[in-house]
Amino acid sequence: MAPKRAAAEASDNAPAAKRTRTTKATVATVTASDEPKKVAAKKATATKKTAAAPKKAAAATTTKKVAAPKKTPAPKSKQAATPKVAAAPKKKAAAPKKTATAKATKASEESDKENVNAAAAQVTGDKRRRDDDEAADEGQADDIKRAKKEAAPPKPKKVAAPKPKAAPRELKVINHPPTQVMDIFVFGEGTAGELGLGSVRYDGKQPIDVKRPRLNHNLKGVVQVACGGMHVAALTIDNKILTWGVNDQGALGRDTTWDGGLRNVEDEDEDSDDEDDTGMNPKESTPAEIDASGIPENVKWVQLVASDSATFALTTTGQVYGWGTFRSNEGVLGFSRRELVQTIPTIIPELSKIKHLATGLNHVLALDEKNKIYAWGAGQQAQLARRLLERDDTAALYPTGVGALPGRAKAASVACGSYHSFVLDVKGRVIAWGLNNYAELGIEEEAGTDGGFIMRPQLVKNLEPHVITCITGGEHHSLACTAKGELLTWGRIDGNQVGQPSDSFSENNTIWDERNRPRILVVPTVLPDIKDVIHVAAGTDHSFAVTKQGKVYSWGFSANFQTGQGTTDDILVPTLMDNSAIRDRKIVFAGAGGQYGIIGALPLEQ
Repeated sequence: MAPKRAAAEASDNAPAAKRTRTTKATVATVTASDEPKKVAAKKATATKKTAAAPKKAAAATTTKKVAAPKKTPAPKSKQAATPKVAAAPKKKAAAPKKTATAKATKASEESDKENVNAAAAQVTGDKRRRDDDEAADEGQADDIKRAKKEAAPPKPKKVAAPKPKAAPRELKVINHPPTQVMDIFVFGEGTAGELGLGSVRYDGKQPIDVKRPRLNHNLKGVVQVACGGMHVAALTIDNKILTWGVNDQGALGRDTTWDGGLRNVEDEDEDSDDEDDTGMNPKESTPAEIDASGIPENVKWVQLVASDSATFALTTTGQVYGWGTFRSNEGVLGFSRRELVQTIPTIIPELSKIKHLATGLNHVLALDEKNKIYAWGAGQQAQLARRLLERDDTAALYPTGVGALPGRAKAASVACGSYHSFVLDVKGRVIAWGLNNYAELGIEEEAGTDGGFIMRPQLVKNLEPHVITCITGGEHHSLACTAKGELLTWGRIDGNQVGQPSDSFSENNTIWDERNRPRILVVPTVLPDIKDVIHVAAGTDHSFAVTKQGKVYSWGFSANFQTGQGTTDDILVPTLMDNSAIRDRKIVFAGAGGQYGIIGALPLEQ
């Protein structure tokens, strides 16, 4: 209310001030004797009004109830301003242009304003102190809580119950294991342990240089055999995989570390037939089970295949396991893009639902249930049906699709030679690709050229007149049998690999060398005098054919007794294998490696 009153008084005094200025204009006409009285009257009036102003200001201060500056003094600037308000009436009273009433009113307003500001500052300061005190109290409370928490024993953490693991998805069975048990007969050099006869004499006979088929006493219950270059794998009726032979690069899938060593033969007599121990590593030369530590217990095997330095196994659910390594022209290429040498079996994750496998010297083919063919390994001779970049040779180790087959062929099985590949379709037609410098594909294109090859799968037209039921390849030759039981061969001639009589070669089917000798049989040709063939097999330069009557024929290079004919001379044409061990046995299987051969016969009771 004080500021309003001051404003009202200032308004009421405004005419008086005007009147005072008018009086000053006419004061010159007043006599000198009257001037002292008027001046005294004006001074008395001004003094009376000025004395009334502080009372109003005091009343205003009392109305606002602002605490006296005893507790918290006002800032110095504001304290300095307060005396000016008290002194204002004297100074302003002397001013000739403003009345004492106006000056007192203005001073009262300024005093009120400064008192209000001081009161606000006081309130703000009090609030800040209260906030600081409250914050300090809260901080102390937090410290007390923290100390109690640290002093209190830790509460046991609640451990969530482990979630039950989801059962692995059960894969569908798409393949079935073989069930026909065989007695296994072996022959050939055997100095690398590939015959599986052990390292010492058995029944008075050496385990090496076996000239004719001999029963392997270390093998029982075998249902399938895979022959590699210098090692072998066998599947048994009780779902075991046995391996033997060279294990330099993990092809056996197990540890064959041996503390012994090769015997010193320099000081021995020339006739070493009396020596019982050959000095071979017994862990390599004796069949033993692979390391199955990384394989689930419920895995069932259906097929084994072996390359030069690796082995692969197919399961009932279409998965593929492998171990060993691949080699290229420059040496060890690797097992996969992750492993140089895989010493124990491991799954190949890129493959699933596989129905059939085949291997060459350093490559593999896999056929899945949707008619897609995968190839991987060494591919420098186009055996993978794709071009490879030299700067990334490990790309060949990744299983990759071959592509669409010509003629919309639906594959029934796959097969390999050392550096070439075959697909046999459901109609008995043959599709081929890979190395063809010796016409091992049965295709005239590139035959006779140095390193000639066929990059993309081609239908072998020279085989179209026949319905092929089984096909395979050696290093530079191939052979097949037909639905009629006919035996066909083609490829390299100079080591009697094709087993053809000399009158089979003509200008129409053969490439001749500069000395006019037959060098390459380009066109697959039927061998005379052999009928009812149901199975064929090929080693490096020797071959086998099995008839439905249970007889087996062999021919080709025989320097290490690998034909089983008891001689180191080449076998020129297919010749019946006949010795006391197998004469009365029914042969149902034949396989071949680099310098050895294996045949399987039904057990005697069958």
